[in-house]
Amino acid sequence: MLRWTIIFIILAIVAGIFGFGGIAAGAAGIAKVLFFIFIVLFIISLIRGKKTV
Repeated sequence: MLRWTIIFIILAIVAGIFGFGGIAAGAAGIAKVLFFIFIVLFIISLIRGKKTV
């Protein structure tokens, strides 16, 4: 999922450089959503992965 976030961030940067504002905003929005989903899943996996001895 982090890979998709990076892809959409790069797409947003390239679209912004070439002046495609709508596409850049859409790609940046998707990247933000994917990043936050990744963070939530990462935190859940850390919590569930702890082993008590």
